[in-house]
Amino acid sequence: MMKKNYLPRTKAQWISLITLKLLVKLVFVLAFSLQAQDKFGGATLYTVRDLMGQDAQATLKAVADIGYKYIEATDYKDGLFYGMKPAEFKAYLNSLGMEPISVHQGGVTLENADQLIADSKAAGFQYFVIPVPPMGHFKFNVKERSMGMSDEVVFINDVLNTIGEKCAAQGLKLLYHNHDFEFKPNGQGVVAMDYFLENTNPAWVNFQMDLFWVTTAGVDPVNYINKYPGRFKMWHVKDRDEQGRFAPVGLGTIDFARILSYAETSGLEYYIVEQDMVFDGMQPLEAIKTSHDNLSKIGFH
Repeated sequence: MMKKNYLPRTKAQWISLITLKLLVKLVFVLAFSLQAQDKFGGATLYTVRDLMGQDAQATLKAVADIGYKYIEATDYKDGLFYGMKPAEFKAYLNSLGMEPISVHQGGVTLENADQLIADSKAAGFQYFVIPVPPMGHFKFNVKERSMGMSDEVVFINDVLNTIGEKCAAQGLKLLYHNHDFEFKPNGQGVVAMDYFLENTNPAWVNFQMDLFWVTTAGVDPVNYINKYPGRFKMWHVKDRDEQGRFAPVGLGTIDFARILSYAETSGLEYYIVEQDMVFDGMQPLEAIKTSHDNLSKIGFH
């Protein structure tokens, strides 16, 4: 038996149907907008790297549920971000009400820079971050568990400028991320961080200041912000406990409120929560939730 086709027969009925459909669409748009508005702050996926390796999409959903708005990626291999094509990765983040903002590309070289930049742009990232001295100039002592770099500061500086120019040409911004060793004089008496700040072109190269590592180096981040205003476009916000270990934001000894008062001088555009390791039974997702809960209490939004 054929079912009757109940289509609107009058102009008024058509208007009512169209209005209803528009209202339904509006409800969905408003719901998504409210979801996005409730989120704030950035998180690096390095903190949850093990979970990302097990189930990337479920982990991203968990990060979104905590309330983070911006994502920093740290896993890129063979043109994929966590096993997803650039556009797929971006679309999935957007479906969760989050945005890709920065990506750490530690494997960048002068030879592969163009491809990495193109893939990073396709994934929607705005900042291309070099997290350690590139092209073999980062040193890690396995026995002592210590980090360092070669003394080839001039060469590294030239690489940063070259890749930074490439990024700028494609609409991306290059940042260099510090650890503690860049603040210590090398074998030639050169403080790498000072050299980079004074010799990179600010039109091509700026910096992601890691507040934990600056503090660990025994340096006051505010002094650097005042000395080089406008150069620290992004911060890694992570705390340091009394034992010198990584800690959730607000549970350590770093005076974030004081540093945050210099955000404008810094040129700060975004901040990213990070915790390299967790301790005392705390889990990575628990750590970044604790950090997120404390951000607004300090003044971050």
